Amino acid sequence: MTATTVPTVLTARALLLDMDGTLVNSDAVVERCWRRWAERHALDADEVMKVVHGRQGHASMALLLPDRPMDQNHADNERMLAEETADLDGIIAVPGAPEFLTSLRGLPHALVTSADVALSTARMTAAGLGLPDVRITAESVGASKPDPEGFLKGAAELGVAPADCIVFEDSAAGIAAGRAAGMRVVGVGPRAGVHEPDLLVRDLTEVRVETAGDGGIRLCVG
Repeated sequence: MTATTVPTVLTARALLLDMDGTLVNSDAVVERCWRRWAERHALDADEVMKVVHGRQGHASMALLLPDRPMDQNHADNERMLAEETADLDGIIAVPGAPEFLTSLRGLPHALVTSADVALSTARMTAAGLGLPDVRITAESVGASKPDPEGFLKGAAELGVAPADCIVFEDSAAGIAAGRAAGMRVVGVGPRAGVHEPDLLVRDLTEVRVETAGDGGIRLCVG
């Protein structure tokens, strides 16, 4: 006999969705751009890649070049954002993302990303994904993930208490931000698994969305 897995059922009033690694697979672009950046600054590229996922670029640079003035990090980040926005080669949707977003139509949800408006729009479009009506981008916050500001702003814009939100994330910084916001976190993909989210899925094909009887959201995960 083969064992069967019983899905975990979660309920929420709103979902807050990271973009890179969660809805969009942009790893190829991120690797290209940040490995070039590491070479320019004589840093170990493998060590750089351990830091950059989930954070705004200037926050990653501050960790990697701690003695460099922040105004230089911000200027460098502007160049990096332009470089990433222009490079869409290899951008694809995470499996299940189109269907997942379609199932959320009419339900409270928001995109909460460390990308800016231009980059998030370019990547979602390149992946063939529609943009949620509510979007919290780099321009919306004063602090990068793992600070919870972005997720708290997303909840506030949707009019939902943080404890009633579920975050979908793939990175250490994003999972930490969701936890710091007092939200449950569903980790997406292998990168998320090592950071102990509340639940882990291989990709978004393992998530089904239903409308709960009280107008909330019912998730069947697994």
